[in-house]
Amino acid sequence: MSTIHWIEVRTRSARWHSESGLPLPRRVVVADDRMRAADAHRLACEGTALLWRGDFHNARQLLRAMDRRVGRAAPGAADSPAETFHLQRRFRAHRARVLGKLLVLLEEDHSLALRRAPDVRRACDEAYGVSEGPVAVALTELLGVLGARQWRERGVYVPALEARIHPHYGVFAPTRGEYVDLVARAPLPGTGVRCAFDLGTGTGVLAAVLARRGVGRVVATDVSARARACARENVRRLGLAGSVRVTGPALYPEGRAGLVVCNPPWIPARPASDLDLGVYDAGGGMLDGFLSGLAGRLERGGEGWLVLSDLAERLGLRSREELLTAVEGAGLRVVGRVDTRPGHARVRDTDDPLHAVRAAEVTSLWRLAVG
Repeated sequence: MSTIHWIEVRTRSARWHSESGLPLPRRVVVADDRMRAADAHRLACEGTALLWRGDFHNARQLLRAMDRRVGRAAPGAADSPAETFHLQRRFRAHRARVLGKLLVLLEEDHSLALRRAPDVRRACDEAYGVSEGPVAVALTELLGVLGARQWRERGVYVPALEARIHPHYGVFAPTRGEYVDLVARAPLPGTGVRCAFDLGTGTGVLAAVLARRGVGRVVATDVSARARACARENVRRLGLAGSVRVTGPALYPEGRAGLVVCNPPWIPARPASDLDLGVYDAGGGMLDGFLSGLAGRLERGGEGWLVLSDLAERLGLRSREELLTAVEGAGLRVVGRVDTRPGHARVRDTDDPLHAVRAAEVTSLWRLAVG
């Protein structure tokens, strides 16, 4: 386990943990309410981490001041949407590294021994599991853990279910409802579906939609243990435990199904950490796995539903021809497609350097059959 060291009367140490894959700080100094934002920003840019020992609310104010100095978007312009995407992604990684240098120390019981600090123990227990002693984390990560706890408690209302889905920390939340609505309204193959697979289930929202549509048995898979635990909890909350079984980590479960649904990450780029797995699919690996395995897992007359945004195509990261060639190469054909336009907030954000691309985005449910 990685360990950080700092001097506070004497030399001290603690385990280092970063869910987002931030590197181990090599130099750590103690900081408190006397630390100026300009100095904090300079030290962080130089690679020095600041272990906060002052007031919790002052730490948040310092973090916001550092953020203003970093900026919100990469300077300069790119010649293409793909270059803009990569430029913005590199800038976000830089911003995360700088802001991630402001650290806090979680005690053995995951408490935070700072003035005016909230009780973070339950949120940290849910995110990190059983404590193994004091651990240092970035303040940005702790704030994300606290935000995730609120999402988990409050839930996300899903109109297609007329109920709330409760995402866990590190599991992609169904805040973009258009892909859920596609699965809720696309015509089921044949005269009905006895068994369906939901690959990469996440919170379990699509598995729940299929069960509510009358599919007698749904097998939901996910590579992430966190996602599987989240999906099982949501299935129980919705009273669907008798219809939905959650398993993994393999992409496909055993057997065949009349319907196989897959909503893979839409961007074929390398994730920075496991927290990015809901957005980035390195090399299109999950998409390729779904397509290559589909023909051997469908019942006669069954369909595979691929729910996919064309954002990667508009960014120049994958072409429509490449997608259709992969479909044909897997022994599949397109029997239908249902399109929708996203309505999330980023579509309306004109300050986003990729606004034009996002405003034109289309999300599709591709209906695929063997042959």
